[in-house]
Amino acid sequence: MTVLKGLPGSVIDLLQSTSTSEFATVSSAGVPIDTPMFFFPSEGMRSLDVGTGLAYPAKAERVRGNPKTGILVAAAADKPVIAVAGLAAVHDSDLQSNAERYIAETGFARVGNAPWPLAKKAVWYWTRIIVSITPVRIFWWDSPAATNDAPHRWDAPADTVYPKSDPAPAGSLSAAPRWSERSWQELARQALGRNAPGHLTLCDEQGFPIPFRVREIELLEDGFRVDVPRGAPWQRAGKATLTFEGRETFVGDVTADGDMTFLRVERPLPVHPIMDDPDSLWNPAPEVYEAFMGRLRHETARRGQPIPTIPEVEPEPSAGAKVRIARVSRSSVSKVAAD
Repeated sequence: MTVLKGLPGSVIDLLQSTSTSEFATVSSAGVPIDTPMFFFPSEGMRSLDVGTGLAYPAKAERVRGNPKTGILVAAAADKPVIAVAGLAAVHDSDLQSNAERYIAETGFARVGNAPWPLAKKAVWYWTRIIVSITPVRIFWWDSPAATNDAPHRWDAPADTVYPKSDPAPAGSLSAAPRWSERSWQELARQALGRNAPGHLTLCDEQGFPIPFRVREIELLEDGFRVDVPRGAPWQRAGKATLTFEGRETFVGDVTADGDMTFLRVERPLPVHPIMDDPDSLWNPAPEVYEAFMGRLRHETARRGQPIPTIPEVEPEPSAGAKVRIARVSRSSVSKVAAD
């Protein structure tokens, strides 16, 4: 049975049928960081789950340090915009089961629709830490056009149980590779040049990081001016990140002057090579592959587990994945009919 009683059907339907989200965690320095991720509700929608790669485990490490997380879901002009503030738990005690579940939940949406004989080789990609987010509060707007208005709000029942993370593994976290770095100005011009959507993430008054889609974005000498919808679920002040599709991410401080919002950039985050070139996902450059596999070997050893075995035959999609596949099919038919 779902724990999300009282939400309208349009919100439940979108959470069940959409596969992509903006997922935010908080660093040890208090910086909210947003990454686009597949998400998939657990059975009965007791939690909204994501899977972060064991070969790049920073998000899971942040959750272990601070379980406050945020999810933003938005699908189309006629669908709701949903922002979730939740408490997350990290699950990495059974990496084989995690990999099998992640494939069953998300494999249908893999980049480029790569054939399974190729995709199954990417063990570093399919080996996942599952992060389960139990909602504390949910805000929603009836459509993207309504985000200037105050949101609707749902609060979890007082007796909601928030699961705990699995015990942290022994030993030290594997060192993150030093990916190529570029100036923040170069990355900003790149993002704006391709008209990428921008999401600004700040923490709300209770410390939950909530990503929110911004509208007009202007590059300034020391950062950005962004048009934030008036219904945003946080105050326009404090540490923040501005993210463009998870590719270019800028850390800084937000200030407001009337209706104008400014992000003064402190630094960009390193650009993950797969985000920089999604086409290389299934065939990364040798140095990238070795970096991923080195971290994977280190992190599985810390947990006393073998590297998972990826099935030779592609697993059947989960029940939830079949719902998401059906929505994609309906959307494709609607688009063809409109063309």
